[in-house]
Parts: sequence; C-alpha cells; structure tokens
Amino acid sequence: MSNDMKQDALAYHAEPQPGKISIELSKPAETQYDLSLAYSPGVAEPCRAIAEDASLAYRYTGKGNLVGVISNGTAVLGLGNLGALAGKPVMEGKALLFKRFAGINSIDIEVDTEDPQEFIDTVARISPTFGGINLEDIKAPECFEIEAALIERCSIPVFHDDQHGTAIVTAAGLINALEIQGKKLEDAIITCLGAGSAAIACMRLLVSLGAQRDNIFMLDRRGVIYDGREGVNAYKQEFANHTDKRSLSDAVRGSDVFVGLSGADLLSPEMLLSMADRPIVFACSNPDPEIQPELARATRDDVIIATGRSDYPNQVNNVLGFPFIFRGALDVRATRINEAMKIAAVDALSQLAREPVPQEVLVACSIDSLEFGPEYIIPKPLDSRLLDWIAPAVARAAVDSGVAQLPYPEAYQLAAAS
Repeated sequence: MSNDMKQDALAYHAEPQPGKISIELSKPAETQYDLSLAYSPGVAEPCRAIAEDASLAYRYTGKGNLVGVISNGTAVLGLGNLGALAGKPVMEGKALLFKRFAGINSIDIEVDTEDPQEFIDTVARISPTFGGINLEDIKAPECFEIEAALIERCSIPVFHDDQHGTAIVTAAGLINALEIQGKKLEDAIITCLGAGSAAIACMRLLVSLGAQRDNIFMLDRRGVIYDGREGVNAYKQEFANHTDKRSLSDAVRGSDVFVGLSGADLLSPEMLLSMADRPIVFACSNPDPEIQPELARATRDDVIIATGRSDYPNQVNNVLGFPFIFRGALDVRATRINEAMKIAAVDALSQLAREPVPQEVLVACSIDSLEFGPEYIIPKPLDSRLLDWIAPAVARAAVDSGVAQLPYPEAYQLAAAS
C-alpha cells in the first residue's frame, strides 16, 4: 500500500467524524406524544406483548433486520492476533457492507477474550438482541468450536464468514472456471495451500458439491497433511490424504486446481508449469497473492487465475456472499444457515456470472465490456443484481430444507414474475 493510500485510509476512518457507521432513528421523536409512545409509558405495551409471545420481538423491535458482527480479534485480516479493539475497524467495515449491499442494520461487538468458552457464553447471552450473528476474524481451530457451539445454543443464524463466505464465493468461481477449462469438479485434482478456517471450509463445501476427498491435497506450514502425520488437529485430519506427496512441489504436480489461502509468492513459475493442462489458480492471499497474475500468465497462457484483489480480474470477495445470504435468511426468519442454503448461494452466484453484464456495472468498474470467460468467472461486487439473485435462492433453500419460520416472501415471487 502506497503512503498516499495509507494516509487516505486513516483520513477516511477519522473524518468528518470517527468510524464508519452510525445509528439513525426510524420513528418520529418530535413531540411529547411521540416520546410517550417511544418510551414511557407507551413502550410498556410491546414489552408486555413480547413477554407473552417472544416472536413478537420481530414485529415490535428491529431484531429481525439486525446482525451482530462479533469478533475477538485473534485473526484480523492477514495481520494476525491484534486483539479485540484493534479489530474494530474491520468489524465496522463489515457492518457498513451489510447496510450498503443488503439494507441490513448491523452493529459490531468486540469481545475481549481468547478463551473459547468465555466467548461462546458471552455471545450466546447477547444473541436475543439480533436476527443473526456474523462471526469474524477468529483464529483456527477455535473458530470451529465456537461456531458449532453457538449454532446449537442460538435460535438465529450464526455464520463464520471467514469460513463459509470465502468457501461460497470460491466454489462459485471455481465451478465456472472448471467449465471454461473443460473440466469437472468430481474429476479435478485440487491442491489447497493453507489449512486454516477458510481453507477447510472451502474444501468441505467443494466435497458437498461433488469433489472427491481423495483428490484433495491440503498443506499447512509443515507440508502435505497425510495419513499418519503426527501433530495434526481433528479439523486438518479430515483432509489427511493417503499419499507419498510431502511438499508443495509434490502436491501441485499434475493438479488441475490450486487454491491458495496462505501467503505471498509461494507458488513458483516452475510449480505452475508442472500443473495439468488448462490449470486453475485461486491465489487468494491478501494483499499479495501466492503468485502474481502477470507472472502466472507469462508462465502459462492456458491458466485461469483469480485473486482476492480488486485491481485484477476474478476477485474472490466475500462481499459477493454474506450480505445477500443473511438477507435471504432474515427474510424467512431462518433459525440457521445450513448446507442447502450455502449451496443455493453458490449456484446463484455461479449462474449470475453467465448473464449479460449491465452497463452500470461496466461504468462502476471503468471497463468497456465484460462477458463470461477466463477473465470473468464471478460477478463484480458492485453488481446490484446480486441481491435479487442470491437472497431469494437462499430464502427458498431455507424454506425447502425446513429451517425457515416464515413462508417464501411474496415480494420475491412478484420480483421473479416481473
């Protein structure tokens, strides 16, 4: 990041007032009577109603359109364990994105503990405040335990976006890239460099979509995770492969797909040359990918490459998923975000990339044309159609899979018919 951009970023967060979100009133509060309805004595009536029927909180409060973005700051972006308070700008940013892209009110909460049980207890106790909870920037392997416990303890959707948001967007792009390259997911040999929360969630979702577990080679800092390797936690063990491959060079040789969720410049040109014909590279380390796109294309002209950066084609960006997934879940009052809903989001995102791109998206991206192909395997974050495609698909999956408490919204049906 240039010095100018660093200063711009600090100024953006500080001026004209600190932070990125605020709270606005949704009801009039101009007269004495307004205040008597908003607070005492009028507020007693919805309190009594909710005490008799808890579901009325969705009618008389903002709970149903409120998501908590909650973290303990143990894995902030690619910066590591900065602590709860230092992670607050990221959580505020997530709240901004919820509002900007899906009209969802959101508040950030930073929990100052690294103890998983303390974190679980804290979030579970405040969960009645929200219609959904977005967990963020919590280190592995604790993040798996935390999410699983909160899903069981809470009656609202709990979603660790570093896991599932990354997985959903990656899977959608990869399905499209495989089609363009003339390959199938069930046949693809996949090398995954990284074994943290995002990597494990990505591979789990790809298996749900048809990838063969025996075709996946996952690596952590010590190399390939193989059967019998000591010091492998239960989550990594899920992807221990019966293989004599040990290094990244071994694993990537002959692979159709490389997924990097690790660090900068770890995939060399020689490794890329050793991959199968028409390879696919998702170099998603930020801000510096596992291989620079320019270098990858100079090395092989048959490669499709995606990164996590907005200044290259094929950006794998979680904002393509989480606002719209939560929108669909909230609109049917889902009790959780299940596998069917995640797969519905993958399918919707994948299909949208095949549609003609509106002029407004081209203008926003400062490009003249864009069509489904090697440099456009996934929609752009500023595509306003994302809301209309993903939220209804997620809501429908919630209804069909039995986790919705409301019927499929009539508004979605009318929009689809128009």
